[in-house]
Amino acid sequence: MCIYIDPPYNTGNEKWAYNDNVNSPMMQEWLGKVVDREDLTRHDKWLCMMTPRLKLLRELLREDGVIFISIDDNEVHHLRMTMDEVFGEDNFVNLFTIKSNPRGSQASKHIALEHEYLITYAKSLSQTEIIGYSKSEDDLSEYKLIDEKEKKYRLLGLRQRGGAWRRVQRPNLYFPIYVNPKNGNVSLEKSNIFCKKVLPKRPSGEEGRWTWSEEKVKNNIHLLVGKKVSRIGESDFWDVFRKDHFESEDGMTTTKKPKSIWDEKELNYQNGRNELKEIFGNSEIFEYPKPTFLIKKGLRILDLDEEIILDSFAGSGTTAHAIISLNKEDGDNRKFILVECEDYADKITAERVRRVIKGVPNAKDESLRKGLGGSFSYFELGKAIELESILSGDGLPTYEELARYIFYTATGEEFDSKAMNEKKNFVGESRNYKVYLFYEPDIEKLKNTALTLERAKSIGKPGEKRRLIFAPTKYLDQAHLDELRIDFAQLPFEIYELAR
Repeated sequence: MCIYIDPPYNTGNEKWAYNDNVNSPMMQEWLGKVVDREDLTRHDKWLCMMTPRLKLLRELLREDGVIFISIDDNEVHHLRMTMDEVFGEDNFVNLFTIKSNPRGSQASKHIALEHEYLITYAKSLSQTEIIGYSKSEDDLSEYKLIDEKEKKYRLLGLRQRGGAWRRVQRPNLYFPIYVNPKNGNVSLEKSNIFCKKVLPKRPSGEEGRWTWSEEKVKNNIHLLVGKKVSRIGESDFWDVFRKDHFESEDGMTTTKKPKSIWDEKELNYQNGRNELKEIFGNSEIFEYPKPTFLIKKGLRILDLDEEIILDSFAGSGTTAHAIISLNKEDGDNRKFILVECEDYADKITAERVRRVIKGVPNAKDESLRKGLGGSFSYFELGKAIELESILSGDGLPTYEELARYIFYTATGEEFDSKAMNEKKNFVGESRNYKVYLFYEPDIEKLKNTALTLERAKSIGKPGEKRRLIFAPTKYLDQAHLDELRIDFAQLPFEIYELAR
């Protein structure tokens, strides 16, 4: 599973209100208010909004899952520290720099900013596989050597060239490798044939380390080759290289590691606006939409051919568009879940998905004009069943609202309001139960909805399925419940108290 979110950047110019339903008196003061740039507590408020969401998103991720978050300089440092706390700093993958505005933003005070970020964490990096990108024909030009199996390859230095190159940092990766000077073959054992000793030393003479362990060298010795190289002051210096093939042994093109800076022209955020214009005929209906290319590029570094991608800041629906497009391109079956709390959820977010699936008649792109195919369901969140409302007696849920809640909570299956029969107290039928609810959304009537023996018998003779009955309380013993094949579930204690 993978999560991508594009939360508010907290620039101070956004017309975005912190509208969480929270009990804290301090946070209640912020509700419905736009936090401007001069507010000295705006970073605190942003973190109060983000932290509980990040904790929940982490719980939703599978152990091998990854989360991508778009962000800019306003909150990137706060977000990085919060992610270290919530996900653990050992699960940090990378902070990708995205060249999103090649012309440079003129809104910044001193510097014309061209970039944003994509911060990436795994839930458990040890269980996560970053597969990288498939190599392209442009990459093929680097693979100029051919082995005995006529497969193209290039040579990469086995000595660590980048960070953490010192022997003291990884002492177990400092060991000798011996080269046969006649053919370049290598061995871990010195002999008359393998007589050239090679240690991972820098040109300065400092002791470094190999990128492979002795065990890996032993198991992949056929991929290593020794070569005589030029070193100032040393006329007979040898180094060890590894063969990096363009194709794997089974003929599949090998992958390459993602780079930390993404600068393709398709990442220009003007492309996001152009995509909206193609779909809606108007690029101004949503501010700062992300281009689908960004989402695709992120997803392609993971093996997500049958997975679910969640976006809980769905915005204009770019994530769904990108996933549907990817499925069309490679035939895979990725799925998406979008969550959007703003009032444009139906008319922009969901409508974009509908049009992408069914087709946009006036679109210039032929595939979009015909429709990319697929399907999705749109749901609106119902009125919350609040404990405070139950306690006060105000705003008790209607029969259907409570029926919907208890049916899904008890069975995990979708509620069908058409199957409900309130007069017969019937809620619906699941795989294992016929579900009944004795309840009235009126306090005076509620007192008379206890499950009695007469009511239990009124629902008919027990059939193959057991009956699951919800009521504020019951007035019959377990023997009668067993005889009538009834499992009793008491409604929340607060309702029971009101019914007494």
